Amino acid sequence: MNQTRKSHIRKERLRLFLMLAGAHLLVGMLAVLFDSSDRFFAKLINHIWHLLFLTTINFIVLEYLLKWFKFTWKRLLLTIPVIFTFMMMYSFGHHAWKNIGEALYIYSPIRSFKSWDEEMEYLMAYSMGTLAFFAVLRHIYDYRNLRISTQQLKIEKQQAELNYLKSQTNPHFLFNTLNNIYSLSRDKSDLAPESLLRLSKILRFMLYEASGEYISVEHELKIMQDYIELEKLRYDDSLRIKYNHDIEDKQQAIPPLILIPLVENAFKHGASETRRDPFVDIHLSLRDRQLSFVVKNSVEELEEAAVKENIGLSNLRRQLELLYTDYSLDVTQKDRTFTANLKINLASNVQY
Repeated sequence: MNQTRKSHIRKERLRLFLMLAGAHLLVGMLAVLFDSSDRFFAKLINHIWHLLFLTTINFIVLEYLLKWFKFTWKRLLLTIPVIFTFMMMYSFGHHAWKNIGEALYIYSPIRSFKSWDEEMEYLMAYSMGTLAFFAVLRHIYDYRNLRISTQQLKIEKQQAELNYLKSQTNPHFLFNTLNNIYSLSRDKSDLAPESLLRLSKILRFMLYEASGEYISVEHELKIMQDYIELEKLRYDDSLRIKYNHDIEDKQQAIPPLILIPLVENAFKHGASETRRDPFVDIHLSLRDRQLSFVVKNSVEELEEAAVKENIGLSNLRRQLELLYTDYSLDVTQKDRTFTANLKINLASNVQY
């Protein structure tokens, strides 16, 4: 498996250098066209012949030689002879390659030189220019790929965290629901069978509906209604519940179970712990893709002024951070009333 991956990487790098050679050829030919069109075909063949040699050497230098350099005594001692060898390849080796092309009647000696030194300077400058061209474009390509890979890793990490938060929310939600049913069963209440029926609907929803990324608001309303009805079975007529909504389009998509934590929090940490006049008020508004969800519940007076968030609210806040860029979740407590105010611009959802 590892060998296959290494082979794939080598092929990718070879393709990259072939593309770089093609880009260099295109730039060179454009320069010839703007300069002079004399013997264009011969110059094209010459350029290709140069690139066959230089692409191979550049590939070795940029892909292997640069990685070979390390700050060890053995490598440092070999640095000067290794660099000298490749300088010879770029000059004398390049010259030999040109002569081979002339002997095979492939390379046309278009440019004339006054001396050997002048020709070697030209070939060395040509080689170094090609190396610089390859190095710069290679760096841009690798930097772009690194940014894409980093972004992909970030997305995968956020998606994994989001899935983890969802996996925490569902058991937490079910645990509280089972506690409610246990209380009814312990009291031998005739409402226990109905509560099990409500629970079965919730489980069916979680298994078949809540596994996707989004559901319609209509489905979220149904599961919320089932949960409210299940909670009402635990209380007598002293609990006052208001539940209303104003929704423009019930088919609009929202993440599954994104609203339930606020409702669950209102019953578990509010109404169930209130000894006098317990109440839960729920209002959902959704128009022009602007969702507003306000949940109010009764609480006992606390000595501490700061509002502490439980795991359900903390998980919800983190899910919102991963899912949307434009949202707010404010919780306040005043005059024995706890208020959770959630606002989401559904058009600001993060695309994974």
